Amino acid sequence: MALTFEQVTYTYKGGGGRQTGLNGLDLTLAEGRFIAVLGASGSGKSTLLQHFNGILLPDAGRIRVLDFVLEPGQSGKGLKPLRRQVGLVFQFPEQQLFAETVEKDLMYGPLNFGAGEREAREAAHRAAAALGLGEELLGRSPFHLSGGQMRKAAIATVLASDPEVLVLDEPAATLDQASRDELLGLLAGLCRERGKTVILVTHRLEEVLPYAEEYVLLAEGRTLFHGAPHELLANAGLMDRAGIVTPPAVRFLQEFAERFGVPFPEGPYPTGRLAAYIAEALEAQAGKPSPQ
Repeated sequence: MALTFEQVTYTYKGGGGRQTGLNGLDLTLAEGRFIAVLGASGSGKSTLLQHFNGILLPDAGRIRVLDFVLEPGQSGKGLKPLRRQVGLVFQFPEQQLFAETVEKDLMYGPLNFGAGEREAREAAHRAAAALGLGEELLGRSPFHLSGGQMRKAAIATVLASDPEVLVLDEPAATLDQASRDELLGLLAGLCRERGKTVILVTHRLEEVLPYAEEYVLLAEGRTLFHGAPHELLANAGLMDRAGIVTPPAVRFLQEFAERFGVPFPEGPYPTGRLAAYIAEALEAQAGKPSPQ
């Protein structure tokens, strides 16, 4: 079942003014995909994210998420089942850790959704394992973990409730390169091996290139682009319009594809695959007969 936004508008009110977050946005996402949502500051990324589980409700339009429909004027009450199915991870989620131990933090969500003590503990341990947290860490205070471990523990608190959809706002922010790659690889594994839908909001294209299968580009609260990675990356002007910085490796590939008249490679784009693509294209060019 798809996740669908139909002409969705949301306006922030207060402080003597109004600011548009979403402006007639149309978007349809299939389940079971790793999807990257990109855009500059103020493009509507975080506003979109908060509509997936009803933290924000639309001023106009309609949203369909799994078996739920969200419409203007709807009460926020009764959305607990939706929030069980759609896990939302805010930026810097480790700030929401509060319990004495990592295990108790991970058990909180399942208990809140009606699980018994034993079931909640088992769910906590499964989530910890899925995010690469060893059993020896579960008895520790979450505040005694490293920065990368805290980030994984915080995401595991949401994963412990076993949502169908996991929506994350800049989950790799402030992490070093190794921790960032490890975390995003684990999220990709949740999608690939457990069938989760992973929707990741970011403004850094380079961090999601090796992992995302599908891209959404937002600008001024609207969908500027939705499609496959190679379709986005082949259009440098589109990213410039949206205020997205094109990574140097992508700029090189764009120029390489144009120079040698070869198609832009389909994603995802781990570094080794890009290198292999360039080597194969050069070998093919070398094997062509010289013009007479």
